[in-house]
Amino acid sequence: MSHTAQQNGAAAPGEEDGELYSQFDGLYLHSSSSNSIADGLPTSSAICPVCKSSRYLNPKMRFLLNPECYHKMCESCVDRIFSQGPAPCPVAGCGKTLRKARFKKQTFEDVKVEREVDIRRRVASIFNRREEEFNRLLDFNNYLELVEVLIFNLIDNTDVAATEAKIAAYASQNASIIARNAALESKEHLSAEARRAAEKEDARLRREAVRKEEIDEKKERAEGKREIVERFKHGKGDADDILREGQKSILKKSTARQLEKSKLQQKPQVQSHSDDPFGVGNGNGNGPAIGGVDPSGLIQGLKPIEVVEPEKPYDPFGGMEQKRDYYVLQDHYEHSWLDKARTDPVITAGGYDVKEYYSRTMHEAFAGLGCFIADEVAARDALAAKSTPTVAAAIAAGDDDTGMQDAL
Repeated sequence: MSHTAQQNGAAAPGEEDGELYSQFDGLYLHSSSSNSIADGLPTSSAICPVCKSSRYLNPKMRFLLNPECYHKMCESCVDRIFSQGPAPCPVAGCGKTLRKARFKKQTFEDVKVEREVDIRRRVASIFNRREEEFNRLLDFNNYLELVEVLIFNLIDNTDVAATEAKIAAYASQNASIIARNAALESKEHLSAEARRAAEKEDARLRREAVRKEEIDEKKERAEGKREIVERFKHGKGDADDILREGQKSILKKSTARQLEKSKLQQKPQVQSHSDDPFGVGNGNGNGPAIGGVDPSGLIQGLKPIEVVEPEKPYDPFGGMEQKRDYYVLQDHYEHSWLDKARTDPVITAGGYDVKEYYSRTMHEAFAGLGCFIADEVAARDALAAKSTPTVAAAIAAGDDDTGMQDAL
């Protein structure tokens, strides 16, 4: 384009595009250089708010936080400030008293998530009611909603004093139930771990059995081939017959092994571990009593406590009393024959006891004294008198039926 056109403001072909490319290129270089500088500088999360040390200068620096205020500081500051005992938080504007024993390593990158997890863990350790403790599913869902309301009040710092008071009152008035449910949860965890370990061991044994079976099969095949080669070597018999017999021998061994395996699988396996090795139970008579009323009145809809009675010893007589109305059985009776029975080894060798003879003889002697014939006859006559109208009515009904059949 001419010089006049350039003075009028028009650019030569390609010049305008060249300027745009150079501007974009400059912007890209500027942004990339600024990002590289930012990447090199330590962020605020990598700087201790107390001593201003950074992980950029000390890559091995560890940060700890305290659940009281969740202010993060380096491990050296924690050792320096709190080794002598409790001290206020060094972060400006906090002032809460902290103890070194409560400092812990941060699990989550976001401190808000760390705080919420700690709050949920603390509340769940107190409100550990189980579904089987409630009358209805609706009551259990209302209980879960109540727990979530308490948790969100603590997370959002809404009415914290009243919420903490409710939690403390519930914890103090239901300490035994909380401890019982915590122990039950621990037993369930141990039971699940034992069950998983047993299943893992069973799987390992099965893998070993399959591997051993494969090794035995390969060994049998190798031995069968070796026998065929030996027969060929000595030249005994026809080659086809030798090969056919060797194959039959290998097949016979394989079939015997398969039959033995099937027999072992058909045998009932004795469980080496119980489904409930720690006796957790399910609240239906096998475990501890569940339910109860919340003394604090915070939870509604709980079942009454079910007291599980211990199992009574087996009674072969079904509760029937063995009392003697007419005699008292003595431990010793004077008689010459009884003296011989007590000392004669021929009689006592088989385990015979003379007291059994005492009991049987006295029972036979006094058995008839409890029978009163007059009372039994009177009872029989009264029963016969009651049954007479019924028999007469049945006879009359039979006569009516007979007449009706004759009329038909």
